[in-house]
Amino acid sequence: MRPGIKIVTIGGGSSYTPELIEGFIKRYKELPIREIWLVDIEEGREKLEIVGALAKRMVEKANLPMEVHLTLDRREALVDADFVTTQLRVGLLDARVLDERIPAKYGMLGQETNGAGGVFKALRTVPVIFDIIKDMKELCEHAWLINFTNPAGVVSEAVFRYAEFDRYIGVCNVPINMTNHFAEVLKVKSKDLIPYFAGLNHMSYVLSVFHKNKDRLPEIIEQIKESQMTMNNIDPLAWKYEFVKELGVYPSPYHKYYYYNAEMYAKFIKAYEAGETRAELVKKLETTLFEKYKDLNLNVKPKELESRGGAYYSDVACSIISSLYNDKRDYQVVNTINNGHITDLPDGCAIEITCRITKDGPVPVHIGRLPVQIRGLIQSMKAFEELLTDAIYEKDLKKALLALQIHPSTTSITTAEKVFNELVIAHKKYLTYYEEK
Repeated sequence: MRPGIKIVTIGGGSSYTPELIEGFIKRYKELPIREIWLVDIEEGREKLEIVGALAKRMVEKANLPMEVHLTLDRREALVDADFVTTQLRVGLLDARVLDERIPAKYGMLGQETNGAGGVFKALRTVPVIFDIIKDMKELCEHAWLINFTNPAGVVSEAVFRYAEFDRYIGVCNVPINMTNHFAEVLKVKSKDLIPYFAGLNHMSYVLSVFHKNKDRLPEIIEQIKESQMTMNNIDPLAWKYEFVKELGVYPSPYHKYYYYNAEMYAKFIKAYEAGETRAELVKKLETTLFEKYKDLNLNVKPKELESRGGAYYSDVACSIISSLYNDKRDYQVVNTINNGHITDLPDGCAIEITCRITKDGPVPVHIGRLPVQIRGLIQSMKAFEELLTDAIYEKDLKKALLALQIHPSTTSITTAEKVFNELVIAHKKYLTYYEEK
């Protein structure tokens, strides 16, 4: 085998790919990559070719001996891979538009990873992840799979419970965005902070923020007051200071869908009526990005990419791969398997938690019991994830409907059923996996 690392990115035609390439370029001394294979499907051929050409220009500018390959043949790419990253979107952005607009017709909030939108993204995505893992077991059984395809929590739950594959790590950009924000508040460097996150993907809380062995979370809460900490894909609604102070831990921006449900719904409906749901805005942004990517003089990641909701996803993936490869044992927040680390959640389930990243995988910090004020919501969401994962594995759409009906944001099982049934019809061609039952 030739020296150097082989990395395969599935969903290589994604607008995020330039950030991934940038991350690998700047880490080349510690991560000597020989080959990067960008993989996509026929519908994504044009974007793959555009992004792939930009990736090659970026590598050429960096003057590195790194080969960039483009292919529509996943199995060809996976042979002897060392690391596989997944950033795929089954049904492309048009499917996301349906996930947002159909619930809105019935008075439900539509969102990529929450509620009905999250359910149908999972129904479309998890079977593909299962297929990828099946190929990996045959073609690169020792490779690590780094997933940042949403809904990362359900994907991780499905992999840990049903894929019989333990070289898997789920990643999300929420923790790194929050950590960067805390660093700004404290006027310190992000790398000097060790935040203790605990919970689930898009439902983890910050329990402590250590800087030089001192927990500075109370100070952060005091300084932030009415915080504007948010994400590009979530409305910048301010947290109420008194609420966060009493909560005693720091919620993620996604918690606004639960703690500010009425306000978030009102803003969502306004966007829906204006034809400006998040998916529709992202489609416009992607059109602009890909026009920039076509510029043969462009050989760096354009600044506009940071406007995409997943900014820093790719940088997180690069950091994790480097830490695995170099046995760095540094602290990072990932989706991994619970083994007594959070005692209020089942062993064997997927959790999002601060870990030390070693050559053998993530080693979570020990949290123990969750604070009572956040325990119930996390446990309710975990029950939803478990039930939906069972439904996918069993190819049982009735059980998937039940999962939506018990989701903590669902307020009417009747409305949930109407939304579910219309989304089944809308996504029919991406749900053939379930027809086998």
